[in-house]
Amino acid sequence: MNDRKRQVIFTAQRLFIEKGFSNTSVQDILATSNISKGTFYNYFPSKNACLMAILEYVNEETFVKRREFLIGKDISDKEVLAKQVAIRMQMNREQNLFLLFEEIFHSGDQELREYVKKSHLDELFWLTERLVDVYGKETAPYTMDLAALMLGMMQHVIHVWAATAKDVGDLQALVQFVIRRLDSIIPDMIETKDKFLNDEIYILLKNNLTRKEYSTEDITSQLEGFCAKLPAERNQSGHEYAQFLIEEIKSDQPRTYLIETITRSFTAAFSGTSDEAEARELASRIWSIVGKND
Repeated sequence: MNDRKRQVIFTAQRLFIEKGFSNTSVQDILATSNISKGTFYNYFPSKNACLMAILEYVNEETFVKRREFLIGKDISDKEVLAKQVAIRMQMNREQNLFLLFEEIFHSGDQELREYVKKSHLDELFWLTERLVDVYGKETAPYTMDLAALMLGMMQHVIHVWAATAKDVGDLQALVQFVIRRLDSIIPDMIETKDKFLNDEIYILLKNNLTRKEYSTEDITSQLEGFCAKLPAERNQSGHEYAQFLIEEIKSDQPRTYLIETITRSFTAAFSGTSDEAEARELASRIWSIVGKND
């Protein structure tokens, strides 16, 4: 994604928050971004697509932050899980997405509602897998129920917070509270073999998810393009990290632990620079192929 397109996304996001999505026109975005209608529609086929690009940006950022946080940590540690869950909630709060989600929910726009539904399913399946990491394989038949219960409890507590205060409370404390509730629920579910969401539902929901897949060739090509436009003297360490990642990803036996470590260093090298957004986009795609090899 080029820098100009990112700026349009950030401008549109600010307008959607300030004026509301339905009250913001494409012309408002054009005027504030100082771009032509043709440029906008070259980036996005519709205003809906622009909003979905905003949400996708947050999804990618969440994915990168969660994977970076996991490096060197015990995947069975409940505190690690709590922090990872809170990352998503914190991103939504920082980006003021709660208001946008509410507006989408009440809008009746089927395209946007389908997109949000798939994002929620992505979160559900991510949490389903992480709960197995934390509570063990014997909980696997119950983790979809548990993930749904966990997300539902947190969502409704946040609604209560929002109704009684200007800002939501301590998100980390909320996640930890809900995890403690799971600690009480799980033994009984296993003992009674009590579950509600069966395998048929799992398969049906999983089949409804369509994610864009990136190949190693896609990613190395983008990294090479990134390096080509970035003179080594502009950010020598970042350039070296990128070159290392290209060589490692292309190798016959890529070393996952090295890719994880260097990817984090790669994004840190561009933090606060004009290249940060593209570096983090690349990191998200690198993490996606590392995940396949885990």
